[in-house]
Amino acid sequence: MVTAPPVRRRLVGKALRRHRERLGYTLDDAARMLDCDRSKASRIETGARGIRHADLEKLLAEYGIPRDQQAMLRELADPRGAFGWHRDYADILPSAFLDYAILETAALRIAMYEAQRVPVLLQSPEYARALARASAPLAGEAAWDRATKAVLARQEAILGDRQTEVYPGRHRPAMHLVIGQAALHQQVGSAQVMDEQLRVLARVAADSGTVTVQVVQFEAGPHAAAGDGSVEILQFSGVEGLGLVHIGGIDGGVSLEGEDSLAAYAEAFDQLRALALSPAQSALLLSGIAGA
Repeated sequence: MVTAPPVRRRLVGKALRRHRERLGYTLDDAARMLDCDRSKASRIETGARGIRHADLEKLLAEYGIPRDQQAMLRELADPRGAFGWHRDYADILPSAFLDYAILETAALRIAMYEAQRVPVLLQSPEYARALARASAPLAGEAAWDRATKAVLARQEAILGDRQTEVYPGRHRPAMHLVIGQAALHQQVGSAQVMDEQLRVLARVAADSGTVTVQVVQFEAGPHAAAGDGSVEILQFSGVEGLGLVHIGGIDGGVSLEGEDSLAAYAEAFDQLRALALSPAQSALLLSGIAGA
């Protein structure tokens, strides 16, 4: 059975092809730069094969790719996952999620919709642990502890200081989170766990930093994402149309990078933003529910 190339390789290949075409270079030109045949250059651009570090550096220089984009492409092209927080938790993370975890750390913008739970990047430790306890693949205190630590490691990788260390000259990713009102009332863990989680959400929503929070109320009615419980859209710097949609699932979810999928989910997310309370109204709602 022939398997599809990893999504990271496909995204790197797509970005390199876009830069090549922007400059008016042909595939034969790329092959000459790499001192290889046309077939190898084509396989790199389709993601059918990875690109060696030395070859990537040649193309980054030849194409004049900006510094921040170079850092992003190096990260995605590294077969080891150089900034792979997930590597320490590969024993408890679904295999389908591992490749996506690297992509998330390289994103310039993150848009996330959660219908029935608090988005993972804003979960409190005890809330995350309560979700881990409910996960069928995880059993026992040790597994629940590691799953909780994995959530915290993911939050640090995206929102912590290490993000700017990996990508010098750029800020943490801009995040826009839309949360279904059901997530605020679906009890996860004890009442005390929910109270603390709601206070966390209220604090983040009230802050005017890089994270924007909106709540879709029950009264908003049907919308384009009604059939999806968990959706994350990643956008990467500098290359138009280069992004990824991740639809969550028990087994790690699925990633879509086709332009039609990106356009459809971007449109659905825009509809959600329009239906949701404004960020200021959402902050007031969350503050009221949390009793802050």
